[in-house]
Amino acid sequence: MKLQVLGCHGGELPSCRTTCFLVDDVLALDAGALTSTLSLEQLCKIEDIIVGHSHFDHVKDLPLMADLIIGRRDKPVTIHASRECARALRENMFNNALWPDFTRIPTRKEPVLRIKPFRAGSTFQVGPYTVQSIPVHHPVESCGFIITRGRTSLAMSGDTGPTEKLWKVLNQTPTLKALLVETSFPNALQQLADVSGHLTPRTLKSELSRFERDGCSVLVYHIKPAFVPQVKKELADMPVEILELGDTFEF
Repeated sequence: MKLQVLGCHGGELPSCRTTCFLVDDVLALDAGALTSTLSLEQLCKIEDIIVGHSHFDHVKDLPLMADLIIGRRDKPVTIHASRECARALRENMFNNALWPDFTRIPTRKEPVLRIKPFRAGSTFQVGPYTVQSIPVHHPVESCGFIITRGRTSLAMSGDTGPTEKLWKVLNQTPTLKALLVETSFPNALQQLADVSGHLTPRTLKSELSRFERDGCSVLVYHIKPAFVPQVKKELADMPVEILELGDTFEF
């Protein structure tokens, strides 16, 4: 399983891009940096996009991508989103006010995008990948995921504060090779992190104490651009790797 880091920050600046990972060139995890990193040819190869929740930094490239690939694919790109997230996308993004409804353009039978809802906590199939969704702690319905192909599993926490079920499920996944886990704010902003449903290095350390790593890599993403140096310093003594734009992994 190949993983490319297209975006790994909790905000956008010229040197920072919001959450977006690409698996095996065909499956995107969140959509914060698709059109700013991939060529038109690469965008057209994407078959599925799994969205963890509805916040703008995780879905912002969906409308721009639709506009770019129209007329260049034989079938729609499928957006897999929880029921609440799917509703938010239909009502607030593809509503013919903020953006044209590309789930019905050029026709209802052959649109550019197809939104396929899933129940938070369910397991579903996306091409050759089995995807287990796990509800996590955030102000809107948010899910982490375990994506499995063959004997390899990759997990992603999604945006979350301290949570419980995620660690229980991860500890029951013997094929897990890597965990992408969010950490957004420095310890000094713990109250803000708690209110907004995010982790700090302090709470990440506490959360990881419940994780039976068994050789699994822990890859940190979603640091807010304004606090990158501070958060990196506070993570320095922890057994984690902080993701950078352009990182590529083979699992």
